[in-house]
Amino acid sequence: MGNILEASGLTRTFDQLIAVDDVSFEIAEGETFGLLGPNGAGKTTSISMIAGLLEPDSGRVTVEGVEISTGSTKGKASIGLVPQELAIYPDLTAVENLVFFGRLYGMNREELARRVDEVLDVIGLTDRRDDLTKEFSGGMKRRLNIGIGLLHRPRMLILDEPTVGVDPQSRNAILESVEQLSSEGMAVLYTTHYMEEAERLCDRVAIIDEGAIQAEGTRRELVALVGETDRISIAAEGDLDAASSAAGSMSGVREAVTGDHTIEVLAADASSILPELLGRVSGAGVNIHGVEVIEPNLEAVFLHLTGKALRD
Repeated sequence: MGNILEASGLTRTFDQLIAVDDVSFEIAEGETFGLLGPNGAGKTTSISMIAGLLEPDSGRVTVEGVEISTGSTKGKASIGLVPQELAIYPDLTAVENLVFFGRLYGMNREELARRVDEVLDVIGLTDRRDDLTKEFSGGMKRRLNIGIGLLHRPRMLILDEPTVGVDPQSRNAILESVEQLSSEGMAVLYTTHYMEEAERLCDRVAIIDEGAIQAEGTRRELVALVGETDRISIAAEGDLDAASSAAGSMSGVREAVTGDHTIEVLAADASSILPELLGRVSGAGVNIHGVEVIEPNLEAVFLHLTGKALRD
């Protein structure tokens, strides 16, 4: 898969404040890329430069090989931008909102009518198509906002905190839509204040703080970067000390200790060693009653790198 987005060396200052400092990353076709950072870290400024709304002091953005700039429309048709603030008209129906923005995109009448029906199905608002949007819940408005960004079939969708303030049902519908779009080959740039969303959706994540990328990679790569490990808790009876010793001698096991009717194992990659581990523990003369695998999450990595909670 080729890269849809390439951002290289993006830098932007406001007076004496360096808001974004040499930010670089790329997003491939069918990939969801998470940009995580505390408030004021530089996420919105980065997104504004990527979307061609703000000119960088230095650096370059290309989408499908076309350079993006504030002074040109080239390449921008490949971008769908869904901002934090709702960009819908409350006195228009869902269909009327979609048609209005579709005409701004330059879509012809026949194509637009077909696409409106498709988008309403994707965002789950077909049954509310003719209702005024001022009557919608917050979650429904968010879903319509996403639909507007999808109308013109962009190759890359930018979602800036799309689930803020929505009900659980709408939130799940939004996440399912993002998963579907990614599986169909769309590149997605996703920012969120909810770490579980990043865990669920993102193939790779960049953690930004004080305007600079502190780390980037898959969840597993980021966890390894800060030295976090998986924990395997084995509930068992028998010669637990012998079983712990057998487990501790395995390649890939960092530590194995005996607990209260348990064997606690720390490992770099639990999934790769689990079958052999259970075989050795069982072979050491214990009866296994249960196994729990606890993987470190992005929250631990984020706190380690920034010293802040995601919402700080």
